[in-house]
Amino acid sequence: MNDSIIYALDFDGVICDSAIETAITGWKAAATIWNDMSEVAPQSVIEHFREVRPIIETGYEAILVIRLLHLGETTESIYGGSYSDKVQMLLQQTQLTIDDLKKIFGETRDRWITADLVDWIAMNPLYPGVAEKLRRLGQRHTWYVITTKQERFVKNILQANAIELVGERIFGLDRNMSKPEVLNGLRAQHPGLTIHFVEDRLPALQNVQKHPELVDVKLSFALWGYNTAEDKALAAQQGFVAEQLEAFLNGV
Repeated sequence: MNDSIIYALDFDGVICDSAIETAITGWKAAATIWNDMSEVAPQSVIEHFREVRPIIETGYEAILVIRLLHLGETTESIYGGSYSDKVQMLLQQTQLTIDDLKKIFGETRDRWITADLVDWIAMNPLYPGVAEKLRRLGQRHTWYVITTKQERFVKNILQANAIELVGERIFGLDRNMSKPEVLNGLRAQHPGLTIHFVEDRLPALQNVQKHPELVDVKLSFALWGYNTAEDKALAAQQGFVAEQLEAFLNGV
């Protein structure tokens, strides 16, 4: 195994195309909060959710985005600069905290998994070729997952795709650590080695870039994930290395 490079990979939008599952879970969770929502999500809402998915950093936000779409907000209005204000309005109306929403979202996923694991896994497909890539990667390099998803869900999806990764290498929402904090910990754990961080959210990469101690971390912007045309243009202007899925699959 060549451990001169350590790989740190985001999960949703890099490994797993979870947009449909996140939308459905968000709808199911929202329906437990607002009684004017039906049990099953309309297909049109699911489709619009994919368009808005890049704005979401952590899964629980799907509850709020789904609610906004149900109330008639458009993709344009959600991206229009007042997203945080709309979210705060919903939180005030429900008198729920972010921790409450995280709990509701996680429990909703757990109920779905318990009721029909096969269906839940099917709604969380890996991007084409990624499973094979990760199996090859595991033979040559040490790799980690750094995600805002709860770790048990990452484990379920990896195991279902016959990908082995010990729990100690999955850094998820449970640890309450930012991605720069995780990367700093990996630097301390693997001194002198190059860390290659692959992420599909431009704000996450920009946040890493703000930390001078992480200047040696190699950053790749995953173009196949949840980002917008504007994100892609900004990434190019700011000098981030943009990577297509094919290049990621064919890389070392």
